[in-house]
Amino acid sequence: MAAEGATVQGLSAQELQGFREALAAGRKPRVVFTASAGQIAGQVGQVVELTDPAVSDEFVVVRFGRDELPFSPADVAVAPKGAGRRVEPVKVEAPVEPVVAEPEFLVERRPVPAAREESRVSGGEAAVAAEAKPARRAVKAVKPKGPAGLTVTLAYAEGEWTVAAQQGAKALAKPYVIRPVEALKMVALIDVPGVQEAVEQILAAERAEAEQQAERLRAELAEIEARLAELRDAG
Repeated sequence: MAAEGATVQGLSAQELQGFREALAAGRKPRVVFTASAGQIAGQVGQVVELTDPAVSDEFVVVRFGRDELPFSPADVAVAPKGAGRRVEPVKVEAPVEPVVAEPEFLVERRPVPAAREESRVSGGEAAVAAEAKPARRAVKAVKPKGPAGLTVTLAYAEGEWTVAAQQGAKALAKPYVIRPVEALKMVALIDVPGVQEAVEQILAAERAEAEQQAERLRAELAEIEARLAELRDAG
């Protein structure tokens, strides 16, 4: 964990090359999120993949908890030795128990009836009444505030599958392109009738279009080879 107040820089080109070699060797380098990563700054994750930087600036795929999200090299830095994931404690204010006041005793002088005038002369009658005052303090339980909601979006448009992630108002991952087989794996995790069938129909249509294009290319290649054979015979 980086010390508070310290400025954590992003990954250099040399560190990225070291990450590629570590991933090729089966290791998963540990990184710490920088201030540009937003509210998860200072927490620790593991790099599981480096995608093509020409496709997206966020090509450093980091495993954070149960999620694997893409970040730019400026969002993460090499984690120092002994760094662990920081978990912010949730402050919960315990409800205040109502205060019950102790009974107060009040001595009340009551007038003596006329029939008991003699007793009145001798000192009268004293009555003791107990009166309890209820507490007036309002008690309100404080409910701890949970983390902002996380939204992961899988979309298909113009022949490409994309994935995006957002937590609350912060975009964790801008839409980036994934392979159709990866999209099919994600949809397989969703047990919703009709969704997987719709994805399979899209993939089938793309497969048919690719086959038609391949047939056209084969036919064009055959024409070119025949033309080349004629030119050779003519020479």
